[in-house]
Amino acid sequence: MYTNSAYLNNSLIDFKDKSKPLIVGSCGTYHLYTRPKLPTHRPRGRLDFQILYIASGKAYFYFDNNPEPSIVTAGHMVIYRPKEPQRYIYYGVDQTEVYWVHFTGGNVTNLLRSYGINNHMRIIYTGTSFEYTRIFKQMIQELQRCQTDYRELLTLLLHQLFISIHRQLNKEQKRKNEYLDKEMELAIQYFNDNYNTEINVEEYAVSRGMSVSWFIRNFKQYTDTTPMQYIVSLRITNAQILLETTDDTITEIGTIIGYDNPLYFSRIFHKQKGISPSEYRKQCKKQANTNNFSL
Repeated sequence: MYTNSAYLNNSLIDFKDKSKPLIVGSCGTYHLYTRPKLPTHRPRGRLDFQILYIASGKAYFYFDNNPEPSIVTAGHMVIYRPKEPQRYIYYGVDQTEVYWVHFTGGNVTNLLRSYGINNHMRIIYTGTSFEYTRIFKQMIQELQRCQTDYRELLTLLLHQLFISIHRQLNKEQKRKNEYLDKEMELAIQYFNDNYNTEINVEEYAVSRGMSVSWFIRNFKQYTDTTPMQYIVSLRITNAQILLETTDDTITEIGTIIGYDNPLYFSRIFHKQKGISPSEYRKQCKKQANTNNFSL
């Protein structure tokens, strides 16, 4: 196993210090080759914050006393906050390479939030990059050599790490938003083209590789209505147009917009508009006659 670490003032004791906005307390790296495993268990956590970067292999984290581990693969970082119980294991068979940094300060929570790391985040996808390892290695070196202004440089390096994380988070959010926009527009187009047929929302979601709950939730956020409500609205809107502009019977109009049962169509129309289709048609004709008389 390869290990390399450094500690502020050469002290292995964790500490909390709010005298400055941000202070790096320690950092290091582990790379397992032959050692079977490397477990860490801190039931009461630590006084400071910790970020771990899985550079290669994978690690097993046990959050909230869950007996089943969360398997964190390369390209992710894990953040622990003060007094949060810590339990994780690296296995030699995975050839795991991990970098870590402990830090404290009077403005850490606000600082993390400003870089997109909110209080609920534990596992952060960052991707693998030599930039991350470079930052960690330089922090280790600065703590070991303790050259002039090394504390300030450590803070700057940690800021640089936060910035790199923030950029990746923004990139992932943009990618998710682009995917969401595309899928919602496709769904809207599909519903517009097929509103008068029997549409199964669950089958549509599955056909696009989405979970039903995810699709319905995001469609509602995107359109302020559920998929089924959107489809019904399309049907009723087109029914109104046909009632206003054609002499088709109520039964015929119901069939055209996708309701084979005229009673069900009338019930849905009344629920949406407050009056029956026949009453709506009478009102339209009465309004048209009034306008013609006025002219």
